Amino acid sequence: MSNFLDNIIGFISPAAGARREAWRQYLDEQRHYDAGSYDRLNAGWVAYNQSAEQTDRYSRDTIRARARDLERNSDMANSIIGAYRRNVVGHGWTLRARTSSETLNKKIQEAWAEWCKRKNCDVTETQSFNQMLRMAERRKKVDGGILFKKCYTGGGLLPFKLQALEVDELDTGRVAPHNPKCRVIGGIELNTYNKPVGYWIRQYNVDGFGQIDPVYVPAKDIIYFFTKDRPSQVREMSDLAPTITRVRDANEFMTAVSVKERIAACLAVFVKKIIPTTGNFARGINQDSRPREDYDGKRISPGMIKELNAGDEIQVVNPTGQATDAASYIKLQQRLIGAGQGLSYEATSRDMSQSNYSSARQGIIEDGQTYIEDIELLQEVVMDEVYETFIISGVLSGLFNIPGFWEDKQKYFKHEWVAAPKKWIDPGKEATATKIALQTGQKTYQQIAAENGKDWKEQIDETVAVLEYAREKGLEMGGVIFDRTEADLTPADEKDKQDPAAVPVPADQGGGNQPPGQPAGQQPGNQPAEQPAAGNGQQEGESNKGV
Repeated sequence: MSNFLDNIIGFISPAAGARREAWRQYLDEQRHYDAGSYDRLNAGWVAYNQSAEQTDRYSRDTIRARARDLERNSDMANSIIGAYRRNVVGHGWTLRARTSSETLNKKIQEAWAEWCKRKNCDVTETQSFNQMLRMAERRKKVDGGILFKKCYTGGGLLPFKLQALEVDELDTGRVAPHNPKCRVIGGIELNTYNKPVGYWIRQYNVDGFGQIDPVYVPAKDIIYFFTKDRPSQVREMSDLAPTITRVRDANEFMTAVSVKERIAACLAVFVKKIIPTTGNFARGINQDSRPREDYDGKRISPGMIKELNAGDEIQVVNPTGQATDAASYIKLQQRLIGAGQGLSYEATSRDMSQSNYSSARQGIIEDGQTYIEDIELLQEVVMDEVYETFIISGVLSGLFNIPGFWEDKQKYFKHEWVAAPKKWIDPGKEATATKIALQTGQKTYQQIAAENGKDWKEQIDETVAVLEYAREKGLEMGGVIFDRTEADLTPADEKDKQDPAAVPVPADQGGGNQPPGQPAGQQPGNQPAEQPAAGNGQQEGESNKGV
């Protein structure tokens, strides 16, 4: 109808028709996205809207296999994995129990430190808890996730250990659910709200090839560590997926450059032989009476002078061209690869040649915002869950005697994780900034102690122990630790005991019944204690300049 009307208006008034068409095109431009067009530039860009599981299902295994291949063979891929392992787990985390009883806190912390040893926490007794956390972070980056099964068995400090399982062990071929009201997707049994209620784990024979029936494990006994990016996502996807192709392109480019440089370093010589004319019928050719030289096995050496056969020519194969832009190209690729993972170029390349203190600090701050997401996920999903199960197992086994535990379990689950301290970039600037932040109230002593991987109460106790021990030995350490003198650090009550006369007397009190106008500390009719009498080498009325 609009085209018919436009044709009529254009026939009657071409100017009105042109204006109508111009405004129509402008209206279309307002309703248009360049990213949604199928013009020449976007003709090959075909994408569909599907649920997360439909999108990931057919590519998950392939991407995981390729990510594992890069893990084994790519230094760039391992630079990303290593950066996350160092900064998310690093030296591990120290537990601080936060119950109302200090005695119970100390006992829990000592038991936790013992349980974290490999013989107590790992069902295979091959990894400590920190090592299992590092492996979990690595598998999350490469495979997309990892599973931990809670095993209630003996042979350790507690009847509770962990068994690490790869995501490959989820039985994707399982269709029949354990509960008829649920459904199985990707080896995970879900209820009507898509909440995991169980996991189907494949079982293998000793040789690793023969499969037997999978085992159903309730969700309460499985810790599934992966990143969920969409509400409809059920299973994991490798964190390296956005950068896998770029990492492979960079590796292929470096291989090509390496081969090219090796070829360019080679010098090849080909001898072009001319068939000599023989016999007495040759015209204008002087025959060489020498026997013809055989070039087999000959090599070119520096300073060599060699005569060729008559008529032979040498053609040198010397490949030209060098990879002059290889360094800049690889730097750009590594920068993009790091950006795809939320990291700076310096964090993945370890190249600090173009960094100063300010840029390094800014990079660390931005990278820290990236790491904090994985730290939060690791603590909430894995570490907190393991700790709560550890406390329950300790109560059930009698290791912890906590009356009324089952009435208010959350009160005894309170805890915090203290990270190991990181080294300072510039100790002088860092120490000054910390001192200013403490003195201006921007940070508390507890925060500063936590940043250094210490418990603030323990740090105070250690400091007091150092000062008291040094004083017993006749040495004052206050000036070394706090930049204070011995008099500044001596409490007021101790000063009174050492020198009672040194206690200052307020001027308004006058040291007792003092007449008006009489200086403090001076009795009526007597000279001040600190001023010599008049006439003793000093005229009356002169000021005592020596005091």
